[in-house]
Amino acid sequence: MRPFQETIERLDEITGIGRGCLETLLAEVGSDVAPFPDAAHLASWSGLCPGNHESGGKRLSGRINQGNHWVKTALVQAAHAAAHTKNTYLGAQYRRLKQRLGSKRAAIAVAHSMILIYYQMLATGQSYQEKGADYFLVRDQQQIEHRLVKQLEHLGHKVILLPGEQTSA
Repeated sequence: MRPFQETIERLDEITGIGRGCLETLLAEVGSDVAPFPDAAHLASWSGLCPGNHESGGKRLSGRINQGNHWVKTALVQAAHAAAHTKNTYLGAQYRRLKQRLGSKRAAIAVAHSMILIYYQMLATGQSYQEKGADYFLVRDQQQIEHRLVKQLEHLGHKVILLPGEQTSA
């Protein structure tokens, strides 16, 4: 692993991923992600893509594919480690998804995000940029504001948004 020491130190910034997981990823995937046209192909190869089974317009149980056992196992373990972190994007993603999907499916979703981050970091050479735990709150607030403005405009009102004080309930 000595030739990959610089790469390992850069990738070690990803929340939840430790040195053992990185060694597994480098052994199985490698440091050159050129064989994969994009991050989605790497996620599919590793078996971390969300399942999609639809029949007659109805979404049925979508199971993930087998993929690479070692990569999937290492990233799911890393996802569980990221779930225990506070004030991180991946930890917030896990907690948000766990409410609806359960812990195992949420871990697969976080592992999918991790493999996408791994691909981007190796493909572009950039370092990891933490979005923070409030990423989903800010994004959701903007979506809610947009939806409510559209509803009011549909009812015939003219809406002007002014920044104001936040009230706590």
